[in-house]
Amino acid sequence: MLDPKLLQENIGELEKALKRRNQGSESIQELARLGQSRRELIQKVESLKAERNKLSQQVGQLKAKAKTDPSVGPEADKLVAEAGAIGGQIKALDDELAKIEEKFSNLGLRIPNIPHASVPDGVDASGNVEVRKWGEPKKFTFKAKDHVDLGEKLGILDFERAGKLAGARFALSTGPGATLERALIQFMLDLHIREHGYREVIPPFMVNRESMTGTGQLPKFEEDLFKTHVADRELFLIPTSEVPLTNIFRKEIIEPGSLPYYFTAYSPCFRAEAGSYGKDTRGLIRQHQFQKVELVKLCEPEKSYDELEKMVQNAEKVLQLLGLPHRTMALCTGDMGFASAKTYDLEVWLPGQNAYREISSCSNCEDFQARRAEIRYKSEAQGKTRFVHTLNGSGLAVGRTLIAVLENYQDAEGNVEIPAALNRYLEGAPGFVKGSDGKLRIMATLAKRRDG
Repeated sequence: MLDPKLLQENIGELEKALKRRNQGSESIQELARLGQSRRELIQKVESLKAERNKLSQQVGQLKAKAKTDPSVGPEADKLVAEAGAIGGQIKALDDELAKIEEKFSNLGLRIPNIPHASVPDGVDASGNVEVRKWGEPKKFTFKAKDHVDLGEKLGILDFERAGKLAGARFALSTGPGATLERALIQFMLDLHIREHGYREVIPPFMVNRESMTGTGQLPKFEEDLFKTHVADRELFLIPTSEVPLTNIFRKEIIEPGSLPYYFTAYSPCFRAEAGSYGKDTRGLIRQHQFQKVELVKLCEPEKSYDELEKMVQNAEKVLQLLGLPHRTMALCTGDMGFASAKTYDLEVWLPGQNAYREISSCSNCEDFQARRAEIRYKSEAQGKTRFVHTLNGSGLAVGRTLIAVLENYQDAEGNVEIPAALNRYLEGAPGFVKGSDGKLRIMATLAKRRDG
C-alpha cells in the first residue's frame, strides 16, 4: 500500500512513477478524487458535530434555567429537535464516508508499489539488465537431455502417476529423487542458518485473508490462490512462505534495537498458475505444488538496500557451492512483482533447454507490505514509530535446483553426478553409488520403476 500523503502532496510524481510500471493514471486520479471527497465529508461531519455540541450546551443551560423560569422550556425543546436533525445528517454523512473509505481502501490495495530510482525502465523481461554472471555453461560432447527424460530414465520422477493422483502440473519424486530434494532443502537451510544468520521458522502452510492481504496477494491475485473452506472458516494455501514469515509481526510495533530480523523457512508452495496455461507444461518448471526455501528480512528503511544486496549474495552462494552456472539480473519496471520496489532474479543455466531460467527472485518491498500489514518499529534515532522495510527472496526454489543439478551433472549414459556440497547428506543413502573417483552418482543402470 502506498503512502496516502503522496496522493495529497505529490500526485504528479506518483503518476510518473507508476507510468514507469506501465500503469495508467486512471486509478490514481480516482484515488485522488475519493481522497478529496473523504476530506470534504470529514470536514462537514466535524463542523456538524461542533454545531451539535454547541446546541447541546445551550440546551443544558436552558434546562437549568427552566427550573426557575418555565417559559424557556419550548425554546429548549426546539434546540433539542435541531440537535436531533443534525444527528441525522451526521449519520447520513458517516454512512457516505464509510462507503468512500471502503472504495478508497479497495482501490488502494490494487495499486502496485513504486519502482526505486535505480530500477531500469522496460515493458517486459526483454528490458531486464544483466548485473553479473558466474560460471561457464558446460560444453557436452553429446546432446544434453532435459530433466524430464533424465528423471524418467533414472526412475526418480513420475509425472504420469502424479497426474493420476492430482491431475496436470503435479509430479512424484521417488527414491533417490526424493532423497536428493530433501538433501537440497537441508543444505540450503543449513547454509542460511549457520553462515548467513537467518533464524529458521516452521510456519503454518495455510493462512488467513488478512495475511494474504498484508503481503499483497489479495485482493488483486485471488484467482491464482488455492483456498479452503471448513464450516465458516476460510484459509489459503500459501503460495510462498514469504506470506507467513512477513506477517509474523503484523499489527505489532517492534521494540527499539530488535531490527533487523532474518527469517528462513522451508515450505511447500501452492499456486493455481491461473494466467500461465500453455506455458512450461513439460516437467517441473511450473507446478501447482512445489518446494522452496524462503528468505525474509525486516529492517530499518535506511538499511534495506544494503540488506537486499546481501540477500542476493546469500542466494547466489547456494548456486556457487553447487557449482551451477548462473547470472544475476536486475528486473526492469515492467517485469517486477506487484509489491516490489526493486528485484533481482537469479537465473540458472539449464542445458536441457539451452537457456537461463529463473531460480530465485529477491525483492525489496520497502514499506509497501508493512503499511498493509501494519508492521512498525520504535525508532530510537527519530523518537517515533515508523514502518519497517520488508524484503523477501528464494534461497532457492528446490524443484528448479533439482532440475539444474540433473541437467548440469548428467553424462552421456544418463547418469547424474552429485555436487560435492551434498555428499555429507547423501553418502550411504540408498540409490547413490560412490565411484572409484570418490564421487556420488545416481546410476541409470540401477534405476527401477516401482509400482504402488
